[in-house]
Formats: sequence, structure tokens, C-alpha cells
Amino acid sequence: MDMARLLALQEIDTTIDRLSARKKVLESGGELAAARNEADAAERALGELQLQLDVVGRDQSKLEHEIDSLTQKAAAEDKRLYDGSIVNAKELESIQHEVENLKRRRSDREDEMLGLMEVREELERRAAEAQSASDTLRERVETVGGAALQELTAIEAELVAKIAERQSILPEIEPDVLELYEDLRKQKKGIGVAALVDGVCQGCHEQLSAMELDRIKRVEGVRRCEYCRRILVF
Repeated sequence: MDMARLLALQEIDTTIDRLSARKKVLESGGELAAARNEADAAERALGELQLQLDVVGRDQSKLEHEIDSLTQKAAAEDKRLYDGSIVNAKELESIQHEVENLKRRRSDREDEMLGLMEVREELERRAAEAQSASDTLRERVETVGGAALQELTAIEAELVAKIAERQSILPEIEPDVLELYEDLRKQKKGIGVAALVDGVCQGCHEQLSAMELDRIKRVEGVRRCEYCRRILVF
């Protein structure tokens, strides 16, 4: 038997295993689900930032209203202080204190407003970044979905071709050797036969001793690696 045909069968089976594993991943939607999860997480982060912006916006409106109210009250009291309608010294002093208090409260609120404006600016910057990330990830969901369908179609076609190629090789391999090969594939993670290159088994990558190499060269029939027991092909 031409052992090279067995090695060719191994290459076909390795390709079939790889394609089948990839097909399973695509059919389970693992990559698409991961892309959707990332996009959903980005949208949630954006939503949280928008909620924070809404809260800051309401706080700003309240402060603006309060500052406007304090400004009007201070102006009204200031007018009373100087329009000559009040002549009592104690009352004038009381009004002056009230004006100073109103202006001080307005100044405090204006400082708070500046702080809120800085917070809003930072939130808007982060929201813009989050919006961009969300848009990019949502586009990726659509891309992955379309690409996955195309890849799945291509894989199915290649699997059909490889299975047909496998079937054409099987009659060329002796039944007992094929049985051994199939048993080894189950035990050795899908690799039942390996090439021997420069004295190294390509299945386990162990270097065979000169004595062992000399011995297996004289073996009639199936030759096997002394380390991993896979079938060896010179």
C-alpha cells in the first residue's frame, strides 16, 4: 500500500475537522452573539451617560432659575435702598444686608453653575465617544452577520468536496490499516498518521533515536512512532 495515500487521508480529515468545527461555531452564532453583546453594552453605556446629562441639565435649569430670581430680588432691594422711599436708618441697614446676602447667594449659585458646566462638558465628550463606539459596534453586528452567512455557505461547499475526496481515497487503503488509523484518530486528537521528517515525528515532534530509525526502516508493513504510537510515513 502507498502510505502517502494514508497521509493524504489525514490531511483531508484534518481539513474536514477544522471546517466542521468552524461550521459549528457559525451555526451557533457565537461570534454574532458576541458582537451583539458588545454593541448592547456600548448602547447601555451611552444610555447611562445620556441619563446623567439629563440630570445635569435639570440641575442647571434649577440653578439658572434660582440665579435669575436672586438677581431680580437683589435688584428690587437695591432699588428700594436708593430710591428714597426708605428713610429709617435701621431699615436701610437691614435692606443693605439683604442685598449683600442675595448677591452672595447668587455668587455661590454661579460657582455651582460653573461646576455643572464643566461636568456637562465632560459628559458630552464621553457621550460623543460612546455614540461613536456604539455606531461602530452596531455596524460590526451587521457585517459579522452577513460575513458569517457567506462563510457558512463556502464551508458547506468545501465540506462536500472534501468528503467526496475522502471517499475516493478509502478504497486505496487496506481495511486493517484504515481501522488502526481511525482508532488512533480517536485517541490522538484527530491525528492518526504523521510524516517522519529528518527523524522527527510530526505528530508528537519527538526526535527518534538512530537505533530506532534503523529498526523501523526494516519493519514490514505499518511503522509507528515509539513515543506517540501514531502511524509513521517516511
